[in-house]
Amino acid sequence: MNRRYRVIVIGAGPTGLALALALGMAGVDVLVLEAEPGLTRDLRAGSYHPPTIEMLAGLGVAERMHDAGIVVPVWQVRDRVDGVIAEFDLSLLRDETPYPYRLHLEQHRLTPMLLDRLTATSSVTVRFGAEVTAVEQDAERVTVAVGDERLHADWLVGCDGARSVARRSQTIPFEGFTWPERLLVASTTYDLGRHGFADAGYIADPDDWAAVFRVPDDGPPGLWRIAYPTDHAVPEAEVLADDAIQPRLAKILEHVDTGVERYTLKYRRTYRVHQRVAETFRRGRVVLAGDAAHLNNPLGGFGLNGGIHDAVNLAEKLVRIVGGGDARLLDLYDRQRRPITVAFIQAMSIRNKRMIEQRDPAVRRRHQSELRATAADPAKARAYLMDSSMLSSVRDAAAVT
Repeated sequence: MNRRYRVIVIGAGPTGLALALALGMAGVDVLVLEAEPGLTRDLRAGSYHPPTIEMLAGLGVAERMHDAGIVVPVWQVRDRVDGVIAEFDLSLLRDETPYPYRLHLEQHRLTPMLLDRLTATSSVTVRFGAEVTAVEQDAERVTVAVGDERLHADWLVGCDGARSVARRSQTIPFEGFTWPERLLVASTTYDLGRHGFADAGYIADPDDWAAVFRVPDDGPPGLWRIAYPTDHAVPEAEVLADDAIQPRLAKILEHVDTGVERYTLKYRRTYRVHQRVAETFRRGRVVLAGDAAHLNNPLGGFGLNGGIHDAVNLAEKLVRIVGGGDARLLDLYDRQRRPITVAFIQAMSIRNKRMIEQRDPAVRRRHQSELRATAADPAKARAYLMDSSMLSSVRDAAAVT
């Protein structure tokens, strides 16, 4: 007779591993299924907001993250031509959180830390190379197909990304849209900090906007990642060519006299950007979290963080359910996380993108003036940082009953 697990988690990314670890620390019997042969190397996400660091501290990995990561107390908004528009200092939130800063650490450096903690948790099993091809449920259990195997659980959580098998198996609509451009991320060894760049920032321009931030890579001094839009109609090989990237970086950074003719690049890659939210985060015994539940553009660093917020919120409810609590707690998870995702993560990331790519000069000047005024006023800056740091969204979600 096949073993029946309390919870099956599909996906061993940050969301799935954080969820499994939170459940395992409470003694819940969990099976994690990952289609890839090992942990993946994702070069996109890598910025953690204060409430996310708090949650990861509760999972026992924050100390290792700080040892390997970069503490970023200040971030900037710049104009491509005029330079710094506004600078925001997260130390204004020091009485709201023990971590009044962003922490930069590549996603692929966090996942091994979570997995290491999981290996010491006897109630969690992680299987790599285990592709889930089907999910079915009835009133009593969930059944997943992995090759010829049929695995059973009381509950299943899909943390399996944009093409989620869990979400599709339940025919849950994934509402939203895909942005027309394709983002390119170029990672250079050149130190932009010597020119006054904060370790996190955004460059506004109608055509050559960019997100710029420093990540640890293999150690000091780290790498500077520059993410900018490219034409999706142009073949990927062309936009990834050095002769395409170098002049683009020169244009994006033309207000900075770097004196560099060619930037040394260590990594380069492209990806499409989506704004989508699942119609519901729960259908019966199947629950969604992370990218399986919501996708957004990277301006603000909300995607990875929102997934971990999902995981910690959901784990608390599943622990209670496994202990005899009411399964309707999963409806509360949906009420707490989905509206916040729509009202905050989606709305703010869309607003951020439209602001930095604004074409109308008058609107652009107004936005910049508003940002300067906000940054110059400690009370306004504090309120702005409560939202952009995601502290407000986590607290607002927790207040929903």
